[in-house]
Amino acid sequence: MEIKVVEIEKPDDVNLILAQSHFIKTVEDVYEYLISSVPGIKFGLAFAESSGPRLVRYAGTDEELVRLARENLARIGAGHSLLILLKDAYPINVLPGLKQVQEIASIYCATANACQVILAETEKGRGILGVIDGETPLGEEGEKEIKERKEFLRKIGYKQ
Repeated sequence: MEIKVVEIEKPDDVNLILAQSHFIKTVEDVYEYLISSVPGIKFGLAFAESSGPRLVRYAGTDEELVRLARENLARIGAGHSLLILLKDAYPINVLPGLKQVQEIASIYCATANACQVILAETEKGRGILGVIDGETPLGEEGEKEIKERKEFLRKIGYKQ
């Protein structure tokens, strides 16, 4: 077995969701969920089949995001993986419903951070072991940072 690391390439203002899914119907069901979840959402998604023709299937509302999802997923090369790139929406807006999509087995991460995918490769193919999402913490928040966090959440409308 060989361990590989693949960096997901995306613009800084794009969020990503990396998941494992299990059926060709994933592309249509995830598309339908996303398009109806947030007005004006821009996204690209790609799904890697692990049997049959073993194609990268894709859909989306933004050509550039679709292209990036396809290219990243092809480099990851793990069967049954699903990559969603989001613009004008955030993972918090869509994660609860995505978890209800019948084909989605698990979600590895949802982030705007730089993200690396850790893969195991054997003679059978590749599988996702996990992700590196962002960077290592530099310390612990104090009273000042707690106050700033609470103010920020209210400023962006997530708390009253």
